[in-house]
Amino acid sequence: MERQLWKPGNMLYPLPVVLVSAASADGKDNVFTVAWTGTVCSDPPMVSISVRPQRYSYSLICESGEFVINLTTEKLAFATDYCGVRSGRDVDKWKELRLTKIQGSVVKAPLVGESPVNIECRVKKIIELGSHHMFVADVVAVHAQERYMDKKGKFDLAKADPIVYSHGTYYTIGKPLGTFGYSVKKK
Repeated sequence: MERQLWKPGNMLYPLPVVLVSAASADGKDNVFTVAWTGTVCSDPPMVSISVRPQRYSYSLICESGEFVINLTTEKLAFATDYCGVRSGRDVDKWKELRLTKIQGSVVKAPLVGESPVNIECRVKKIIELGSHHMFVADVVAVHAQERYMDKKGKFDLAKADPIVYSHGTYYTIGKPLGTFGYSVKKK
């Protein structure tokens, strides 16, 4: 099989693409797009986001020590892109996009009401890595919209229609292929 050799780069695709909301102590808030996010630990529950220090929300997160990860859907694709290319320094994205702010249960940063899942986070550590700084955070609360629950009360990801980001393009996730352990499950 033929291969091309490329210079080192981040080719770990697709990535979850999320809307991150943040608020400063004096009440300034913003929502912006992050594709460099992930699970860090399950016990205790921890996540990370990587943000350029030049981003408007970087200082909001540093000041407050909090943020919310809001999962995105096909219906939120336009807002997700817009929040990634417009700065909160110049425009009120909440107003422009008619996004609903919902008060969190633990953190001061607002939740995006249209998001199927909102993950409230409290920063534990900031790691300066180069172009981006990684915020490693404890998950302090999770909100899930009831309309995405199945009959057994389990969150149904397919109903939420989440999107991912890959090398400059947004995609829907598509159909489920199997559940964890299906490859060894007895028939």
